[in-house]
Amino acid sequence: MAATTVLPQDSKPLPFIPHEIIVNILSSLPVKSLLQFRCVSKSWRSLISSPQFAKTHLEVSCRNKDYANHGLIFISTFSRYCLKTCSLQSIFYEPSVTAIDLECPMKRRKDGISVVGSCNGLVCIMINNESIFLWNPSTRESKKLPDHGLTLKHGDDITFGCGYDETSDDYRVVGISVDFSNWDLYENDVKVYSSRTDTWRRIGKFPAGTHVVCWGKFAGGALYWAWGSDMQSRDWTIVSLDLAKETVRKMAQPNYGNDDAYSMLGVLGEYLCILCQHGNLADVWVMKEYGKSYSWSKIATMLSWMYPELCHQYETPFCISKDGTLLLSMRTKVGLYNPKDNTVKYPEIRNSGACFVHKTYIESLVSPIVDRGAERQQQ
Repeated sequence: MAATTVLPQDSKPLPFIPHEIIVNILSSLPVKSLLQFRCVSKSWRSLISSPQFAKTHLEVSCRNKDYANHGLIFISTFSRYCLKTCSLQSIFYEPSVTAIDLECPMKRRKDGISVVGSCNGLVCIMINNESIFLWNPSTRESKKLPDHGLTLKHGDDITFGCGYDETSDDYRVVGISVDFSNWDLYENDVKVYSSRTDTWRRIGKFPAGTHVVCWGKFAGGALYWAWGSDMQSRDWTIVSLDLAKETVRKMAQPNYGNDDAYSMLGVLGEYLCILCQHGNLADVWVMKEYGKSYSWSKIATMLSWMYPELCHQYETPFCISKDGTLLLSMRTKVGLYNPKDNTVKYPEIRNSGACFVHKTYIESLVSPIVDRGAERQQQ
C-alpha cells in the first residue's frame, strides 16, 4: 500500500508575495543567479527576460559603490584571443582572486581581438580589425554589427567608440577614419551604428587632425577622443560627440602649470579623466561637469619615481574605491594605489598568466539584440 503524506494540521498555504517585492528582491541578485532562476516558472522567466527588468537590475547594480556586480576584463598575452575576467570587488577587498575564461563570439585561435569599450554591461569588441560585436559577457549574448564600410588605407588612422543614448534608448557605436592622403586637410569619415535600426549612417565630419590617440571614451552621454598631432606629449585636444544631438565640440585639457608633461585620456567612474605625468609625479584629473573645461579638478598625485611601473606604462585609472584607492593598469598587472600614503599593492590574480588591455564592465541583463517585433507591438 502506497504511503500517504499527511500535512500538519496547522499547515497553511504559502503567503502571497506582491509582484513589486519580487522585483525588488530579484533586481538585487547577480546575473548568474537570475539566469538560473528563469527556470523557476514561466512568470519568472518572462519577468527576468524583459527589457524593463534589465533596466531596473542595471540601476540597482550601478548604485552599488563597492563594485559588487563589476568585472575586470583583460586579454592574455599568451593568446591574442584569450579573454579573461575576474571580480572587481575581489580585487579591491580580497588578497587574491581567480580569473576565468570568457567564451567570445567567433572564437578561433587565429583571431586577434581588441576591446573597444563597455557600456551598461555590453562590451564592444573588434576581431581581426574587421568584425565588430556588441557582446554581453554575463549572458553570453552577442550581436555582430553590419560592415561599417570605413576604408582604411596605408598609414590611415581608424578608431571606434561605444556608448548609450538614453533619450532614444539606443546603443551606439561610432567609427572614425582619418585620411592622410591630403596632408593639408587630414580628411576624416565618421559613421554611427544604431542598435535600434541595425544600420550605419554617415554624419558630419570631425575637426581636422593627424592622429586619434585612443578608443572613444564614454561618459555623460557623449564619446570623447584625444585628437592631435603629437602622441608623446600633451599636444592634443579633446573632441566630443554628443550621442543624442550628434553635435561635435572641442575642449581643452586642464591647466597643468607645466609644459613638459605627458597625458592620457580615460574615464574614472562616471567622470572623464586625464592622467598627466610630469617629472617624478603623475596627477589624476577629472571633469566634474561634462563639457565644461573649467570644471577640471585634480584628485590625486602619484609619486611615480617610487614605483618604476608608474612611468609611461599604464592607462588612466579604471575606478576608485570609496576610500580613494585607485585601480591602475601596469602593463601585465594591476595595482591599487593609495594616495594617502603613496603605496601600491599588487593583487594576486590566479589563472591569469601575463595579461594586458584591462577594461571594467558591469554585469547586466541588457541584451545586444533588439527585439524589433516587440517594439512594433508597443508602438
